[in-house]
Amino acid sequence: MDKKSKMQSEKVIEAHYGRVLGIAPLDRHATNASGEDGTVPVTEPWGGTEGTLAPPADTGEDLASSPHILTMYWSLSVSVFAVGGMVSSFTVGWIGDRLGRVKAMLVVNVLSIVGNLLMGLAKFGPSHMLIIAGRAITGLYCGLSSGLVPMYVSEVSPTALRGALGTLHQLAIVTGILISQVLGLDFLLGNDELWPLLLGLSGVAALLQFFLLLLCPESPRYLYIKLGKVEEAKKSLKRLRGNCDPMKEIAEMEKEKQEAASEKKVSIRQLFTSLKYRQAVIVALMVQISQQFSGINAIFYYSTNIFERAGVDQPVYATIGVGVVNTVFTVISVFLVEKAGRRSLFLAGLMGMLISAVAMTVGLALLSQFAWMSYVSMVAIFLFVIFFEVGPGPIPWFIVAELFSQGPRPAAIAVAGFCNWACNFIVGMCFQYIADLCGPYVFVIFAALLLVFFLFAYLKVPETKGKSFEEIAAVFRRKKFLAKAMTELEDLQSSEKA
Repeated sequence: MDKKSKMQSEKVIEAHYGRVLGIAPLDRHATNASGEDGTVPVTEPWGGTEGTLAPPADTGEDLASSPHILTMYWSLSVSVFAVGGMVSSFTVGWIGDRLGRVKAMLVVNVLSIVGNLLMGLAKFGPSHMLIIAGRAITGLYCGLSSGLVPMYVSEVSPTALRGALGTLHQLAIVTGILISQVLGLDFLLGNDELWPLLLGLSGVAALLQFFLLLLCPESPRYLYIKLGKVEEAKKSLKRLRGNCDPMKEIAEMEKEKQEAASEKKVSIRQLFTSLKYRQAVIVALMVQISQQFSGINAIFYYSTNIFERAGVDQPVYATIGVGVVNTVFTVISVFLVEKAGRRSLFLAGLMGMLISAVAMTVGLALLSQFAWMSYVSMVAIFLFVIFFEVGPGPIPWFIVAELFSQGPRPAAIAVAGFCNWACNFIVGMCFQYIADLCGPYVFVIFAALLLVFFLFAYLKVPETKGKSFEEIAAVFRRKKFLAKAMTELEDLQSSEKA
């Protein structure tokens, strides 16, 4: 279940946790959760009307600690997903090379099916343990698939469409988020009877993907460069491109293969120790950090509250509206990325988010003095999401695969994936505390970070649109040469002055 869609069903699942653990769940969203008579309002397990539950015999420390125990289990249920992603992301390169891109994606789908099955059956056992286990296994799956999918797409795509097809990965993610937001409404699946179905529904998508992958050809680059199977690579290209001469792409692969042969297989350690890859690795890591630390999670955290204060009768529907905008502009970015280029869209997205974060801060800070500031905040929410999906949302998922040739690519994707999941975990664990400490000024922190990310992207991130992997590598070599020349010039000037 995604962070953005958990609001509807969180209370329902926490209430079920409480019943399984024998804890009376407190309504932490109310001003005074327990009534003056010491009773605690709950939802009956059979989905009946709201009633009261007599407090436990020890109404002191046990009752006071109840919400903390539930919060601990809920936090673990949420964060273990990112931990699973962090762990499995390091094995992306190994499993991708060992099994091949398509077979690897087929195998890891089993993790998704098992994880979602555990969550779907959570109501019939110790729900907290089944959900935590299911989330951990699903996290392992997502850590692998978030690396394997961009790797496969980048290798099968023609150069002219590589960015557009790479953006489809982000489109699939935001479409899933939107569907989960809608299905999470209390009159659909976000209720006491059907929440296990909501949690386990992703397993159906994994099952469908399993059968669809059987129709997909293996990556021709993997077949030619990694395995040396020339004829199979040609057949794969013909299946992907139709009736066209594959020799031009084969020649490009041959050049890449020769370079890969000269540099041998690149390990994660070599990726960091070799000067040859240093600039590309720094760029790959920074685009992942900029995606997760951009403040997009903060926007969704505050959105429902802002819509409420703006007088929206059903703020949950306004939040779903943000999800719709999220999806629509990801579709638009599919068409923009090959026209405007990766670098231009990434810079435009970061600058737009920076301006929106400043507007959000002003709107939230002055909300108590001017009621109309809530509308400023509402507009800032939509603009922030739009600019995120134009650049910083989709581009980090596929640009890493473009920055590296066949040799170092699996290791680079593994490292970038780990960085993304680690940042995801840090944001999930720390944001609540920072938000409580800073209040509406939390967006000042994100604005400052966005400025740093913009300056870095402006100075370091190359344009990869329409370039072969060899041409992109040449860009980094030129930058390295220029940096070395500038250093030598500065040393010479210093010695002359001395």
